[in-house]
Amino acid sequence: MEKIYDIAIVGGGPAGLTAALYGLRNGKSVLIIERQVFGGQIANSPKVENIPGFVEISGDEYGDLLLQQVIKQGGEVLFDEVLSVEEDKEYLTLKLDIEEDVYAKTLILATGTVHRHLNLENEEQLIGKKIHFCAVCDGNFYKDKKVVLIGGGNSAFVEANLLADSVSKLSILQDMPYFTADKKLQDALLNNPKIDFHLNTKVLEYVLEENEFKGIRYLENEEEKFIECDGVFLAIGLIPDNDKFKNLIKIDERGYFVSDEYGLTDNSRIFVAGDCRNKKLRQVATAISDGANAAISACHYLNY
Repeated sequence: MEKIYDIAIVGGGPAGLTAALYGLRNGKSVLIIERQVFGGQIANSPKVENIPGFVEISGDEYGDLLLQQVIKQGGEVLFDEVLSVEEDKEYLTLKLDIEEDVYAKTLILATGTVHRHLNLENEEQLIGKKIHFCAVCDGNFYKDKKVVLIGGGNSAFVEANLLADSVSKLSILQDMPYFTADKKLQDALLNNPKIDFHLNTKVLEYVLEENEFKGIRYLENEEEKFIECDGVFLAIGLIPDNDKFKNLIKIDERGYFVSDEYGLTDNSRIFVAGDCRNKKLRQVATAISDGANAAISACHYLNY
């Protein structure tokens, strides 16, 4: 049999990488499996100002620092996707998409969240072409073009701030009667002449003519309207990506893992950390705390 790790961690965001660090410093063998980018969602943020110890840092740089720290401590990393997990009395078997099976005595799930969609007709075929989630990644495609951004929270206004520098026109649509972003973020945009704001909206349709994207049709205060645009950015929240593990531990009605603050679940060998679990505040600071707690809980299980 291949090596059996003391701790396998699914997810390489701040929660997963912190869990790895604490596991390693307690003398455990640790493997972290990440399917996309180390650093998690924060890696898409060009400027982060609320991580203790950093006046300002890019999310990508912060993720790299975490990863370097874990590797220096002896952690192993693997780019792959965990498709399922099987259990027996001795260990857990992680079935991967590319590599051979991985075996571990304990498992920490730090799977994070994925972008929420509107689930409208033609959406899936337009994602990556005319519909996007990341201004850092795709904003340059819309220099001097018209863009619609859907959402009204902190993430939406951060994305809007990035887009406003290059687009010719930015329309922000929010489905509530007010924006929920921090006042500081709103104030930075409210007087920008390139931006218009629309509240109490509901997107009805991505409009295509002869298979060419033309814009969106929506309701605003119950009045049907149309915005011509070249692209759409969705910033309407994140949802947990936990379905493939729901046979292992309890999940709540919103799809989040059920655990306490120590990452303990109803399965004694499986722990959770970060945005994937049920909690009130989802920030880098709380993800770090979760990772430390879950690792110490896993170490306690292994030791006793």
